[in-house]
Amino acid sequence: MLAIVDYGAGNLFSVQNALTYLNETFCTTRDPAVLQSCDGIILPGVGAFPDAMRRLELTGLVPILQQEARKKPLLGICLGMQILFERGFEFQETAGLGLIPGEVRLIQAPGLKIPHMGWNDLEILHSCPLTAGIQAGDYVYFVHSYCAHTEEKYLSCVTQYGEQIPALVWSGQVYGAQFHPEKSGEVGLKILRNFARLVNGDGDTPCY
Repeated sequence: MLAIVDYGAGNLFSVQNALTYLNETFCTTRDPAVLQSCDGIILPGVGAFPDAMRRLELTGLVPILQQEARKKPLLGICLGMQILFERGFEFQETAGLGLIPGEVRLIQAPGLKIPHMGWNDLEILHSCPLTAGIQAGDYVYFVHSYCAHTEEKYLSCVTQYGEQIPALVWSGQVYGAQFHPEKSGEVGLKILRNFARLVNGDGDTPCY
């Protein structure tokens, strides 16, 4: 079973709708025992990096997520992807979950509107289990002002918006989508379906 983390900083409704459409079994929870017993975790997120981390700390979920990410697939979406990294610099320097090396900073896109909002095409740098059936040039939907900075080996897909934007990242069983797969039409549904296949033991998980 998939567990969607409800910590007060996530757009739960659209993720729930997408998983329902895919006929996936899931629950929405902030109960550590449920997160420990589930087969895979989705960490959504909207808002600001410091607020998200503060909410996770208040619910006591930081050590649980760090622990469970070593045992089972975890997918962070949008802000949920950003807080997978070691630190963020939105308003102030804030420690993240530290599940993927790197940091999150304001997008540098002179002459372009911030936040970056809309459909952008994907460039696949390194295939991973979530890119099965995805083609270079496929479009997905973004809404964000900050982006990750990390080593290339953690980048699966990128897009361009003034600078190279990490779109899909992964390390071991931890995955992060800067875009919203649940709002990205059939391409996004393929990515969620691929993640569910991993959770159900039907895919290969690479490790670093």
